[in-house]
Amino acid sequence: MFSNFDFDVIQRSWFYLFTTGMKFTLTLTVVAMIGGILFGTVLAMMRLSHNKAISLIATSYVNLIRSVPLVLVIFWFYFLVPYIGAWIIGAPQPVQVGAFSSALITFILFEAAYYCEIMRSGIQSIPRGQVSAGYALGMNYWQMMGNVVLPQAFRNMIPILLTQTIVLFQDVSLVYVLGSVPDFVTVASKIAQRDGRLVEMYMFVAVVYFVMSFGLSTLVKKLQHRVAIIR
Repeated sequence: MFSNFDFDVIQRSWFYLFTTGMKFTLTLTVVAMIGGILFGTVLAMMRLSHNKAISLIATSYVNLIRSVPLVLVIFWFYFLVPYIGAWIIGAPQPVQVGAFSSALITFILFEAAYYCEIMRSGIQSIPRGQVSAGYALGMNYWQMMGNVVLPQAFRNMIPILLTQTIVLFQDVSLVYVLGSVPDFVTVASKIAQRDGRLVEMYMFVAVVYFVMSFGLSTLVKKLQHRVAIIR
């Protein structure tokens, strides 16, 4: 079955694949994770706000983003962000944002909707008695959230946040549709087309994603067990 396979193409290209393609993929994943968690936490606090207008805005945003396929959001931001930027600053021509910046903005805004729901669950898991105790000590809302609620919510939600980050790592491969960013799949695709070895390269990409995702999922499960013991 594998007699016609040319595995030498993998041996010749693996270093470039990882130092260029995987480096880009991991960079985009980590930065988008940080931005997504920060924005998602803000959205979660907005959703839990007693101000109905603020809560409605956050709820509408989360529901909208979670109802739209990610690949469409990637296309929208890639083509619309330059025009939106020009409209904001009043420029006559579309702003040159760049594929990386466009993809980064897309993933931060998209993943924030999912991180929001995770953080909202984490915040709601904190006993109300601790919130009341924070107010009793003279803390205001922001002091209570920053010193009492959010640290515990983050600790409780770390395994789920990391699981969502693994999903984000897999989703980053969708920037392949832009064709102008050197992510792991795009670099592998260009090598495959150059050497005429599509099957070998795409099999290699699948194996790499499986090994990394499975390995990270295993680590998350061990971490979840440790967090459960601490609690």
